[in-house]
Amino acid sequence: MYPRRLAKLLGRGTKSFLLLGPRQVGKSTLVRQLAPALSINLANEQEFLAHASDPGLLEQRLASARPKTVFIDEVQRLPRTLNTIQSILDDRPRPPRFFLTGSSARKLRRGRANLLPGRVNTYSLGPLTLSEIGDDFDEQRLFATGALPGVYATRVELERKKTLRSYVSSYLREEVQAEALTRNVEGFARFLRVAAVDSGHFLDQNRLAREAAVPRATVQRFFEILEDTLLAHRFDAFAKSERRRLVQHPRYFFFDVGVYNALVGNFRVSGDRAGMVFEHLIASQVIAMAQASDVEVRVSSYRTEHGAEVDFIVEVGGETWAIEAKASRQVGAGDVSGLTSFASYFGPKHRSVILYLGTHARKIGGVDVLPYRRGLAELEQVLARSH
Repeated sequence: MYPRRLAKLLGRGTKSFLLLGPRQVGKSTLVRQLAPALSINLANEQEFLAHASDPGLLEQRLASARPKTVFIDEVQRLPRTLNTIQSILDDRPRPPRFFLTGSSARKLRRGRANLLPGRVNTYSLGPLTLSEIGDDFDEQRLFATGALPGVYATRVELERKKTLRSYVSSYLREEVQAEALTRNVEGFARFLRVAAVDSGHFLDQNRLAREAAVPRATVQRFFEILEDTLLAHRFDAFAKSERRRLVQHPRYFFFDVGVYNALVGNFRVSGDRAGMVFEHLIASQVIAMAQASDVEVRVSSYRTEHGAEVDFIVEVGGETWAIEAKASRQVGAGDVSGLTSFASYFGPKHRSVILYLGTHARKIGGVDVLPYRRGLAELEQVLARSH
């Protein structure tokens, strides 16, 4: 079992919480470590049907057992449960502490769920960070099959790949079809494959609509589903003006490298794919580290009309990092041009970094060239200080 940094925050807290995250990131495992007195798993069909058919069942169980802590797993399956929880928190002098988990913010909103502002703290959980993996680090395993805890812990490569292929098909069946997020499941399946192949690039919705054979407006809605089910992260184009950021094309990255590889149907990190796989790893790690520290972070991408680019602009706690991800063991002076362009455009003090596959740290001009594990560890310290 890998220690999760978020566990300390949840364990020290006294308030009820809602923990959101994609399936298989370890939400239930983390909450069970808190030893809840009563557990209700709405992913279990029998448990779900019992509570769906009897809205008063939760209060009956609380009255009978009088638990101090209550764990409700996959709460998005029965959004009205949150109304009952609000009533309990508001009306009882000593209510239990609720541990809630969910994998679809969209399902909660569509169910007109009461997200209990002020009563319940919301946290997010992603794949394992490199610091959580610790001494079990295996670069080849990480790049090919990602950092979902159960997948990463599996030593047999064929089993890891099989699990990820099943994950992708289960997502279509359970999250999209069963949760009725869209009626056009076939169109969404085509879109998902096209979106995976195109992920990491600046978004062209017209082209994606043509390739997926769905209307442009549908593409936009499908991307919202990816975000709301926590499967993908949107990185806007960087600009000094908030308005300008909103009108430029964003980039999307899937939340885990292994899931991304499963969606495109290729687990080989060959030369033609290494760059995009490495960018997905850096993107997923930045978001997962921010979630582990419970820190709001803004990640965007920089691109000029003349072709200068920087992969990630990370803004957190008053600090700005400009990060170029280089899937190479060699970095030269020509690799800092995008960072130089950003420095000229941005102006204020910031840190320019190239994260690469090499083993030695050095400087090229004002740019820090760092082995990616060291660079991510330093960024994680910044995130932790910003909590």
